[in-house]
This record gives sequence, C-alpha cells and structure tokens, in this order.
Amino acid sequence: MCIFSRMLHLLMDIYNQKKTIFALYNFNYTMSTTKSIQSALISVFSKDGLEPIVRKLHSQNVTLYSTGGTEDFIKNLGIPVIPVEDVTSYPSILGGRVKTLHPKVFGGILNRQDNESDVQQMKEYDIPQIDLVIVDLYPFEKTVASGASESDIIEKIDIGGISLIRAAAKNFKDTVIVASVDDYSLFLDMISTQNGATTLEDRKLLATKAFHVSSHYDGAIFNYFNTDETIYKESIANGQVLRYGENPHQKGFFFGEFEKMFNKVHGKELSYNNLLDVDAAVNLINEFKNDGPTFAILKHNNACGLASRKTISEAYLAALACDPTSAFGGVLIANTKIDVDTATEINKLFCEVVIAPAFDSEAITILEEKKNRIILVQNEVALPQRQVRTCLNGILVQDRNNITDTKEDLKTVTTTAPTTQEVEDLIFASKVCKNTKSNTIVFAKNGTLISSGTGQTSRVDALMQAIDKAKAFGFDLNGASMASDAFFPFPDCVELAKKAGITAVIQPGGSIKDQLSIDYCNENNLAMVFTGTRHFKH
Repeated sequence: MCIFSRMLHLLMDIYNQKKTIFALYNFNYTMSTTKSIQSALISVFSKDGLEPIVRKLHSQNVTLYSTGGTEDFIKNLGIPVIPVEDVTSYPSILGGRVKTLHPKVFGGILNRQDNESDVQQMKEYDIPQIDLVIVDLYPFEKTVASGASESDIIEKIDIGGISLIRAAAKNFKDTVIVASVDDYSLFLDMISTQNGATTLEDRKLLATKAFHVSSHYDGAIFNYFNTDETIYKESIANGQVLRYGENPHQKGFFFGEFEKMFNKVHGKELSYNNLLDVDAAVNLINEFKNDGPTFAILKHNNACGLASRKTISEAYLAALACDPTSAFGGVLIANTKIDVDTATEINKLFCEVVIAPAFDSEAITILEEKKNRIILVQNEVALPQRQVRTCLNGILVQDRNNITDTKEDLKTVTTTAPTTQEVEDLIFASKVCKNTKSNTIVFAKNGTLISSGTGQTSRVDALMQAIDKAKAFGFDLNGASMASDAFFPFPDCVELAKKAGITAVIQPGGSIKDQLSIDYCNENNLAMVFTGTRHFKH
C-alpha cells in the first residue's frame, strides 16, 4: 500500500472515531435533558379535564401528592394519593390560606438535581423529589366580573398556587409545570407519546406558558387595585394570527375575544384591514342603536353611505345610492335584523363583510351564495373604555369618545334657528362626522348621508371634496345640513357651504374668531348651532 493510501485510511479512521464520539455526546446530552416523571404535586381549583391525566400518571407509576378537594377527587377515582400534610407535618391552616407553603414542598420543586449541595440537603432534610406540578389559580377575574364583594375578591388572590407556578417554572431544567387547563391536552400528549418523559424543550415550553399565566394573573390583580392612570398594564391571551397585516409584507395579529362580540356564520377569515373596517362600522352604527332602521356602508374606516328609513331594506338602498362606487368591496352594517328583501339587494353587490344583530334564516342562505362573503351576527358586548395605539417608542392611551351630540346639546348662535327637519339632519350628520377621519365635513339631508370630505389637511379642502362628490353623484345640496368635526377659524367654510345650498350648520365652536362665521350666517340667513364638543378622529 502506498504512503498516500495509508494516510487516507488513517484520516478516515480518525474521522469515524470523532463521528462516534460526537454521536455518543449527543445521545448522552439528550438523555440527560430528558427526564421521566416519578412524582407529581396536583392542587387545582377546577377539576375539569384532570381525570385522564391523573389516570395516565397512575398507569406510569407516578407518586401523587395533593391537597384538599383535589386529594378527594383523586381518591374518588380509586387512585392512591399522599396528602401534602403527611410531607409537611402541618395541616391546612388559616382557612385554607396556607397549605403548600412549606420548605419540604418548595425544596422538592426547586432543588437542582445536578447540584451536589442540593442533593445532599434533600437527603438531610428528608425532602421528597417533585418532578411535576399541576396547579391552577383561583378565578380572580371571574370573581371581579361577577360583582362580588371586596372581601370575596381578596380571597381569590392566590398565594400558594402562584408560588408553586413560579417555583416550578423557574426550575424547568428539572421540573415540569402545568399551570392551566388549556395545557392539559398538550401535556397528556407529551407523557403518552414519550412514556412519562419530557424533554428540556417540553419543560421550557410549559414554563413559558406558566409565566404567561402568572403574569396575566398578577396584571389583573394590579389593575383591580390601581388608581394611578399614569401606569398602564394589559395582558391579552389567545392572539390570532392573521394572513398578514395592513400589507402582505407585514405580519399581523389580533389580540381579543372576537367570538364574544360576533358569531361568524359564513365566509373567509377576516384580515387585518377587515378588522379595522369592522371596528369602524361597529363604532358608527352604535351612534344609531336607539334610532329607526339604519344602514351604513364603510370603506377604509369611513362611511361612504348611510341612511335611516322606515324599513332596513329602504335604508340599505338609500345608503348604497350615496356612493355606489365606493360601496364595492365595502363593509355593510345594520342596526336591526336583515330580512330577505335586504339580503336580496345586498347580494347584487360585491362586499367583504355584512354585520347585523340578527338575520332571517332565508337572508343568511341568500348571502351565503358568495362563498367568501363574511357574515357576522353582532352580540351586545360592552366595548373597552380605553383606546390604545402605538406612538413613537411608546403608546398613547385615551378614554373612548362616548359623547354623541343630541338635540339638548345644541346652542343656536345665529338669528336664524334650524327647522325641526334640519335639527334631525344636523344630529345625523354629527354622528357620521364623529366617526370620520379628520379633517372632515359631512353633508346630510332627510336622514341620508349626501357626501363627506374625509381626512383632508384643511377644512376647506374637506368641504370642497364633499361638494364635488355630491355634484358627481347628482345630489341636490339645497336645504342640506353640514357638520364639521372642529370649529371654523374663518368664515370661508360657511361661505362656500352657503353657495353650495347648505341651510344649517353644526360645529363645536370654540374659536376666538367664532363671531366671523356667525356674522356671515346672520347676513345670509344660515342657521348655525354649537355643540361645545369637538370630535377629532386621527
């Protein structure tokens, strides 16, 4: 054999040896991080879904420790269980406030199995090893929501449970933590497929979920007590992954309880932009919840059609006539049940979403003819009273704008007072204006949105846009009413409005130059009312 061949064989031998050593290292590492559960502490408030786990652990010869009601639950399954009191030599005391808070319990959870000192102390103090902790927390949020007394609420602040969760999660290297009923199926699958063992990755995943449980719980308690409005904490579980964000290259998520607010009976998944439009639609129609049949059509968060009529079918047709071009691909919403006649008309239009508090069964069948059309039944759910959005390197928080202008709020500031019909139209226009992007001008007539100028950099631009749009769709502005989301600093807007045919104006007032606009109105027989409330919407 030549020297070259011998050297090649030698190198191959060295390579194979290193491969074997590396493989053995990986095997040993995996084995050292994979741990079999031999003991478990189970102490839960709710026993829902617990039985299959207990039976599986018992079949895998796991020693079970427990307390109180959970202990009784396990005994009733005919499965042996060791009371925690037998470990600690202390009974449950102080009315159940102290049960598991003991060094023998937390030592069993927190000990480091690769730490010689810990191992020695476990023997010295006769501390049993606890490989698994299954625990949930007292229902604090549900108790608060129920309107319970403060004393009842205080008793639902969990001490032992939260401590067990934090301890087990901290020691995920050696200990498994299951802190929620929501994780029962995941955990049961782990121990079923892996014959009672968990990997380090499994334990870290469950620890992460546990820290979410504990932080969410503590956040809820803090928010119950907190009166300092300069501190903001919010925790929302069960985020929904959207197809994408505002644009396809952006990731998108929704955090909230959509299913509480709507029953989705048909259609594709809602997108990020769908959700924004639905939000705008809900806020707008809420302004008309106590009015007669009202229908709104929205596009890009703004109303392109809105009308109130004797029937919801008439309201829809009138709303559609406001701007049939923009209505294409829009979000539709009604303040009352959608019937067959209305559904038949809607079905002629391509639209993304249809929302109503109720639908006739036949109406749903008609609307379902378009497979992707989203049909939502809106439930009566209170909306959050705080609005949150990102800003710079932080967030902005504000109270919800809960003021809806009413007849009682109106202060006539001109010689000419609005007629009864004009007052109705002014309030109608104001409701739309409040829910339209600033700067905005809204024209309304006979319970119908005629046109609007939305999101303009000047109020004059918004006004001109509204005039041009009304003309483009053949609407007569003579006798129409106008709403502005903020005051007029100059008389130019009322002058342009008058020339277009407007006869009544609603605005908040508050400019140091209010009188200039008032004077113009008085000189030209225009009625103007102040509300005292600005409705900016950026």
